[in-house]
Amino acid sequence: MNIKKELKNTWRYIKESKNFIYATAFIFSAGVLIGFLFSQQLTFLDEILKNLIEKTKNLRGFSLIVYIFLNNLQTAVLGLVLGIFLGIFSIWVSLSNGVIVGYVLSRVYTTDGIGKFWLLLPHGIFELPAIFISLGLGIKLGFFVFSINKKKSFLERVIRSLFAIFLIIIPLLLVAAIIEGLLIKAYK
Repeated sequence: MNIKKELKNTWRYIKESKNFIYATAFIFSAGVLIGFLFSQQLTFLDEILKNLIEKTKNLRGFSLIVYIFLNNLQTAVLGLVLGIFLGIFSIWVSLSNGVIVGYVLSRVYTTDGIGKFWLLLPHGIFELPAIFISLGLGIKLGFFVFSINKKKSFLERVIRSLFAIFLIIIPLLLVAAIIEGLLIKAYK
C-alpha cells in the first residue's frame, strides 16, 4: 500500500465531504451557543462534569494523555460508524458536545472571565477538526441511502472513512491529547 497515495485520496475524500463537515461544525457551534446562553437551565450537566473530573483527578502525565486520547477517539469512531443511521447519531454527538462546551464556557466566564477561554484553544485546534471530520463523514455515511449506486457508494464511503480515521483523525487526536494533557498538568 502506498501511504502517500492513500493520504492524497483521503484528503480528496475529506474535501468532497466538506459540506457535511461544515454542517457538523455549524451544529456544534449552535450547541455551544445554546449551552452558553441557557446555562442556567443546564445545571444537570454539573453532575456529568463532576464525574469526568472524578475519573481524571488522579491521572497524571502519560495516563492522562492516554485517557484523553481514548475518550476522544471513542467519540470520533462512534460518531463516524453510528452515522450510518441517517447521520442522526453524528448530529446528536455534535450538538450535545457543543452544548457541554458552551455550558463549560459559561461557567468559566462566570467565575474567571473570558481570559481563561484561551486554555481551550491549543488542543482545540487539533481536536475539533478531527471530531468535525469524523462526525461529518458519519453523516455522509448515513446519507448513502440517497445515492444512486447505494452498494458501491456505501462501500467506498466506508473504506475512505477508515483511511480518514487512521491517516488524519488519529494523528490529530493524538496531538490534541498530548497538548491537553500537558495543559491540565500545568494548571492543576
